[in-house]
Amino acid sequence: MSDLNSRFLQAVADSKQLPERPDNMTLLRIYALYKQGSEGDVQGERPGFADFVGRAKFDAWSALQGTAPAEAQQLYIDLIESLK
Repeated sequence: MSDLNSRFLQAVADSKQLPERPDNMTLLRIYALYKQGSEGDVQGERPGFADFVGRAKFDAWSALQGTAPAEAQQLYIDLIESLK
């Protein structure tokens, strides 16, 4: 396992132990960076109009399209560190 990947996995664990719950925009950023870092570019269709949460998550992830997974992992690590 690479050093970046192990630090990413540690940041994922740390994200569950944050001192306070981040605001919704930060939560979307955390979600999008996690998905881009672990799965790559967004797949599938955008959720329907009535699925507000699913649509927001899809849009946040889609905004990172083309970002290398390693770069997304580092951005995720940096974001979680800033929230500690």
